[in-house]
Amino acid sequence: MIGADINAIAEQLKNYDGEEVRIMEVCGTHTASISENGIPSMLSPKIKLISGPGCPVCVTVTAVIDKLVELSMREDTVVLTFGDLIRVKGTNKSLADAKADGAHVKMVYSPMETVTMAEKDPDHTYVFAAIGFETTAPVYANVLNEAVNKGLDNVKLLTSLKTMPQVIRWVVNNGGGIDGFIAPGHVAAITGSDIFKALSEELGLPFVVSGFEGEQLLLTIYALLRMKGNKGIKNLYKSVVTSEGNIKAKEMVDKYFEPSDASWRGMGKIQGSGLVLRKEYEKFDAGSRDLDEDHMPPGCSCASVLVGKIKPSDCPMFGKMCTPDNAHGACMVSTEGSCYNYFVSGRK
Repeated sequence: MIGADINAIAEQLKNYDGEEVRIMEVCGTHTASISENGIPSMLSPKIKLISGPGCPVCVTVTAVIDKLVELSMREDTVVLTFGDLIRVKGTNKSLADAKADGAHVKMVYSPMETVTMAEKDPDHTYVFAAIGFETTAPVYANVLNEAVNKGLDNVKLLTSLKTMPQVIRWVVNNGGGIDGFIAPGHVAAITGSDIFKALSEELGLPFVVSGFEGEQLLLTIYALLRMKGNKGIKNLYKSVVTSEGNIKAKEMVDKYFEPSDASWRGMGKIQGSGLVLRKEYEKFDAGSRDLDEDHMPPGCSCASVLVGKIKPSDCPMFGKMCTPDNAHGACMVSTEGSCYNYFVSGRK
């Protein structure tokens, strides 16, 4: 369909005048790409795009941040993290605040830097803030594999790893009012598209696996529009996603991690929606279990935004007390957050 047909499809999406359709993307990169490509402005007002809980930083509870802050203040410990997480506030402070107070916090670009630093500096324990979904779990498994192979005891992970199918079920069962899902392309590249088959059958809703280019997203929305009211799954990202996924990556994850219950910001604990280190590798765990407490900042509506109950612009703090330069909640901190992307793209 890409090519001559894309203009006709774009025209149909712009002029659609049927029943309202609510489509949720559950991938932070999709959220960012939708904004960057101006997709909402190309659609009929009857087609609503809803940003779901697909930003790993946004769904991380404050107990995880608090634990990282605590670890960073130890003399013999260095906390490593990606850039987005460093600005997310815990109960009292963020990792950036802790660093300003003299804590040991370093921003890195690759989790594998944990192994390099630990190998060069055996007198300190290096803790990586392992936040993410199925997409990044293989990377963290590789970090552990390297640490095991090199005999490093000063590498640890503080994990807050989530898995997609269970939270999608939660959103649907808790009043999301969603008619179809743009399935996360990066996640599906690891898990395979078949992971959404049973969920589609159970929920009676369509799923379309999408890439991240503007044309691919338009085709995905068009496919979901045509599938409205029916279950089923389509894979429109076949250059990257197969039905079975990345077998080697899944085997590596299974070697080091096992399923667990997990706490999601604004949603509480969702059964079977997380990954934790297996018992035999507990010595690499920096204290990840039972980090459930979540203290939303006063006035923050992230909990409602994450499950599609309100738009970011409906939050009374949006664009006023809460902006990317002065972020109040995690959804405005992360570049994959729905509030951030609404703000920078001027969406209403």
